[in-house]
Amino acid sequence: MKHPVLIPGKSHIAKLLVLHYHNNGHSGRQLTEGALRDAGFWITGGKRVISSVIHRCVNCRKLRGKTALQRMADLPQERLKAGPPFSQVGVDCFGPWEVVTRKTRGGAAQSKRWGMIFSCLTSRAIHIEVLEEMSTSSCINALRRFMAVRGKVETFWSDRGSNFVGVLNDKVFHTYLERNDTEWKLNPPHAPHMGGVWERMIGLFKGILNGILLEAKQRDLTHETLATFMMEAMAIVNARPLVPLSSDPEDTSFLSPSMLLTQKHGSIEEVLVEDCTRNMYKAQWKRVQILADRFWKQWRLRYLQSLQQRRKWISTERNVKKGDIVLLRDKEVKRNLWPLGIIESVSPGDDGLVRQVQVRLPSTGKTFCRPIHELILLVEAE
Repeated sequence: MKHPVLIPGKSHIAKLLVLHYHNNGHSGRQLTEGALRDAGFWITGGKRVISSVIHRCVNCRKLRGKTALQRMADLPQERLKAGPPFSQVGVDCFGPWEVVTRKTRGGAAQSKRWGMIFSCLTSRAIHIEVLEEMSTSSCINALRRFMAVRGKVETFWSDRGSNFVGVLNDKVFHTYLERNDTEWKLNPPHAPHMGGVWERMIGLFKGILNGILLEAKQRDLTHETLATFMMEAMAIVNARPLVPLSSDPEDTSFLSPSMLLTQKHGSIEEVLVEDCTRNMYKAQWKRVQILADRFWKQWRLRYLQSLQQRRKWISTERNVKKGDIVLLRDKEVKRNLWPLGIIESVSPGDDGLVRQVQVRLPSTGKTFCRPIHELILLVEAE
């Protein structure tokens, strides 16, 4: 139109016109602006007005809204303090592998085996146990073997897998944990990134184990062979450098979890005073103490600083609040069938930022624990 009607962008009429043409199909900013121009209207600052209306449109949030985000949390104190290895432990299961249980004339009978990984959240060492089945009893036996070898654990961290929930519901083992002053913390469902510190170890371990199996060309893998290969892969993972190696050919030292577990310092250069050296060789306990102190010194100087790097989730966003109306993401159904929910309660972290909530579904009345990245904010609470 050659002479369109000029409308101030801050007027109420401008907002009503944008709503009218936007609600016709809930199109984006360009299509809405084009519809206004075709109708003979020119709104000053129209892009800003249209963007504001679309941002507040509930239907558009349902169709194209992004899930909630929040700044990455600071490292928990459990990962920042020096202490005995495997005091703070992340645990998970992985697998399975096919193994031969017995051979007959008719062929070989096969069964499945799984692995349970225990990742020290401080030293980054791992421990592996083999599971004959993914049951609660098998997991309990693996946990008891681990604690018998590695000693008392202050805190276990895991996801909400049915086997771990079954472990916590077992009264005998629950009493066993209480007697040893051991706490078990569960991450919220659908939040594998909250266990990334041990999920990464699973990927690293499986890569090494598969390489060993490929090189050994084991077709008829037995339980004993699999357990042996797992221990070898565990040793390789625990011998890895925790920080990038120096390019200086004179610097041959490196920091690895096995330094703390085996008390073998390898090529770490000797920087001990004479009295300390003499005492180290006089008593075994003194030698162990000195090597452990050296590990923690290097751990603070090299490894701890590398943990502070953040490559995503670096900005602070609005906290999800009680009473917010949200869309609950469900990967099993189409987006237009995702259920509506109301935030019942929030769980702020030590920094005051909310990353997990309790969501109630009005359609069923059920309440679920969910991380915020599974939610799409529709209407903010007043």
